[in-house]
Amino acid sequence: MARVIRWLLRIAAALVVLVVLAVLLVYYFASQSLPDYNRTLEVAGLSAPVEIVRDQADVPHIFGENDADVFFGLGYAHAQDRLWQMTFMRRAVQGRLSEVFGARTLRTDRLLRRLDLYRLAVRSVEVQTPEALAALNAYSAGINARLAEINARALGRGAPEMFLFNAPVAPWQPADSLAMIKLLGLQLSGHLDNEVLRARTSMMLDDAARLADILPDAPGNGIAALPEYADLFPGVPRYAAASRPGGPPWPFPRRGLAGASNAWAAAPSRSASGGTLLANDPHLGFSAPGIWYLARLELARGGVIGGTIPGIPAILTGRSARLGWGVTSSYLDDQDSYVEKLNPDNPEEYLTPQGFKPFETRPSIIEIKGAAPITLTLRWSENGPVLPGSLYDLETVTPPGHVAALAWTVLDPADTTYSAALAMMGAQDVHEAIAAAEGYIAPSQNLMLVDQSTIAMKTIGAMPRRDPRHQTQGRLPSQGWRIENRWMGRLPYTANPEFVSPRGGILGNTNNKILQRPFPNHVSFLWGDTQRINRWQKLMQSRQVHTRDSFIEAQLDPVSFTARSLLPLVGADLWFTGQAAPDGTPERQRQIALSLLADWNGEMNEHLPEPLIYAAWMRALQKRLIADELGPLATEFPHVQPLFLERVFRDVDGASVWCDVRHSAPVETCTEMARLALDDALVWIGETYGTALETLRWGDAHQAVHDHPVLGEVPVLRYFVNIRQSTSGGDNTLLRGRTSGEDPDPFRNVHGAGFRGVYDFADPDSSVFIVATGQSGHFLSRHYDDQAQLWRRGEYIPMSLDADLARAAAVGITHLLPAP
Repeated sequence: MARVIRWLLRIAAALVVLVVLAVLLVYYFASQSLPDYNRTLEVAGLSAPVEIVRDQADVPHIFGENDADVFFGLGYAHAQDRLWQMTFMRRAVQGRLSEVFGARTLRTDRLLRRLDLYRLAVRSVEVQTPEALAALNAYSAGINARLAEINARALGRGAPEMFLFNAPVAPWQPADSLAMIKLLGLQLSGHLDNEVLRARTSMMLDDAARLADILPDAPGNGIAALPEYADLFPGVPRYAAASRPGGPPWPFPRRGLAGASNAWAAAPSRSASGGTLLANDPHLGFSAPGIWYLARLELARGGVIGGTIPGIPAILTGRSARLGWGVTSSYLDDQDSYVEKLNPDNPEEYLTPQGFKPFETRPSIIEIKGAAPITLTLRWSENGPVLPGSLYDLETVTPPGHVAALAWTVLDPADTTYSAALAMMGAQDVHEAIAAAEGYIAPSQNLMLVDQSTIAMKTIGAMPRRDPRHQTQGRLPSQGWRIENRWMGRLPYTANPEFVSPRGGILGNTNNKILQRPFPNHVSFLWGDTQRINRWQKLMQSRQVHTRDSFIEAQLDPVSFTARSLLPLVGADLWFTGQAAPDGTPERQRQIALSLLADWNGEMNEHLPEPLIYAAWMRALQKRLIADELGPLATEFPHVQPLFLERVFRDVDGASVWCDVRHSAPVETCTEMARLALDDALVWIGETYGTALETLRWGDAHQAVHDHPVLGEVPVLRYFVNIRQSTSGGDNTLLRGRTSGEDPDPFRNVHGAGFRGVYDFADPDSSVFIVATGQSGHFLSRHYDDQAQLWRRGEYIPMSLDADLARAAAVGITHLLPAP
């Protein structure tokens, strides 16, 4: 027996040794791809030496003798830190993920091939300005120099993910960068989803007037009546089950998770320091690494510093010594979906105003790891690419004998967006920047600008010219064969909204409605915010002058205007009512919850219980209100719609009818529904977080989820690559942390400010910025998540153009020399 025990101990020890050796071996190979920031090397493609100074936060400060060499350095730095992210995004936009990941990404590849974004990017290369072409070529050469170094020195294939997935990296080309911009446009799009959902909801409701409740317009003047969708396409069923895409990566955002952002500016008259101020925090889906990458470029017209996206050689939000710029999603309506009628005698033809015409077709082969390749037939109508019925459940609103097509400004084959962005980076004042942005096509943004004395906001991006007779005004899928529904080019740049030097000295945008115009000059019917703008207005007008710190406070403000507005409405007849109840009973839990909420100021603080009670209550309430009328379609509304709840409890145009359960004999009141919903919420909270309401923490439910898009679900590895943080804020706070809305963790923070920046032009080098994770995409690097806790705590890092300051605390300096 003793001998058996000894052998078992020996085997166990051997296994432990083998595991340790395996871990050390994995670490060794993975660490080979960690970049060495202290190097001098000769590379092909440079005309003069380039210096890349990494400051203490690993932000590269890139110096060269000409702009092309500086962009070369940016490409090299991007490839050092984010090579896997860049190649992954390139494969995604090319529709080539299945070559690496197999059939699980086939659905994504099918969609991207049908949109043909990469081919359109290739065609757009030839229309770029000479300056833009030079920057694109130099940037590509910098990336390829890093690839050559990896191959020559066997640097662990450039990223640890490359050991797990056989993903050969082709040389970078200028079209790859233009394709990244189009992929960004895809992630920021939201109008197509809304058109389809509006059509489905209109057919589900018995009373057409109720559509204005559940899908309300932003407050303002009304619009002309629209036709019933069922009248446009009588063959569509009243309800058809949806088939939502499952599993990452899926490039189209879910409803409510398209682009968002905040930006505001103050003129010298409203600034305590006498200089202009600018704050910007663009919102995108969280990931690890994050999408943003900080950099400083020393160009011929001066230094620029701010946020870049790896793969795109430009500072997308940032500042120079004289100009600051930020961006917010404009929500300009740049998408229209069409239902094309097929020729019953020849399904390869579709109806046009001139009669039946053949689709433009082209085969496309998708290679699949571990399976035989498939061939797609890509079809385009005059309106745009024919889309799969599974996209946003288009099949549910497309009658038999028809297909859906998409018109979208991102699909422009002569897209000069990058040239415009590059020209704007070199602008010396607000007016020059506005003029430079005229060539910007998509994705549309609100461009917030400040120089030494002027503030301005300009909506940039192509605005489609629509016929005033358009059947659906672009709000529903329309008949593609009717000439009045088709786009007629684009409106002139002067038609884009513009605000320069307002009398009040303050400009801002939270994706809110910025003006009211009649169709077809309306800009949009769909806006990204109706709530945060109210809190922003109060903060801006509560003081005569602002400072950098007051702008930071506003950027980090966790107070919910929505909570302050809805709770008095919803709980009007519940506060301090009811008889005494013993501990542990539902009645007692309700009284405790109402008592906590009655004393709450609406602050969505991660350490408080009230935000969780409030959020769970409003979610349960909306579920109860819409389940009866919408049935299975209710799941398409995962986020609380504040305007809907307000309309119901104020009984706007009879909206309180939503409180009555149609299939029950009694007539339920809104007070009863509010009480029942609160009980539902407290039961859910008790089952999930416990029944001690006073000890709840909003941050336990509202964790920011920065997950690796590929390795984030791999056992063991996920603990190394995913970044989770308890956070304050919520769906409708300026410190925006958009929740997932999906069970089992509906309040997870999945979408928010991956970049924050505040610029003070009285002392530009006192400006600050931060990203949500870190600079590196290598999970073994200390810079993978070194900014994450700073970001969570609302802290920033210096945003200085002082070269000496960067060198003084440098973590490394790379010297790139021209190869002989």
